[in-house]
Amino acid sequence: MHAPLYEIPLKRLSGEEVFLKPYRENVLLVVNTASQCGFTPQYEHLEHLWRTHRERGLVVLGFPCNQFGKQEPGDATQISEFCARNYGVSFPMFAKVEVNGANAHPLFATLKHAARGLLGTRAIKWNFTKFLVGRHAGSVARFAPTTSGDRLESAILTALESS
Repeated sequence: MHAPLYEIPLKRLSGEEVFLKPYRENVLLVVNTASQCGFTPQYEHLEHLWRTHRERGLVVLGFPCNQFGKQEPGDATQISEFCARNYGVSFPMFAKVEVNGANAHPLFATLKHAARGLLGTRAIKWNFTKFLVGRHAGSVARFAPTTSGDRLESAILTALESS
């Protein structure tokens, strides 16, 4: 994977159009999120990772998705308020996306192509699937929603130290 990742247009929850280009020098943790999922408390750990490691170059990026059990029914304002009020989320959050199917956001299509899931599948199975992207998109690793916080943090530290 190379530069095209950084050229994919994105939209923040605020509606602002952006690209990932400013994050080329960073390690990215890209997560499809949902506010009404059994994994929703992971927002707390994602915020912890962001606050703990952002000075070293980690950027956590949240992408709400309503494809799994309709567990993200809110609009941008509702999602933003929920994340801030319940989990103190301060990492960048983006507009709701689809991660699978014909309307999958190009970012997730690219990430799924770069890092397949269990048994080589490309489809994302559920909310809070995580993609760890090395600096300059040099590597991509995929983590299941059930991946422990310690295992994820260990992989993040390795990615931060390897560049």
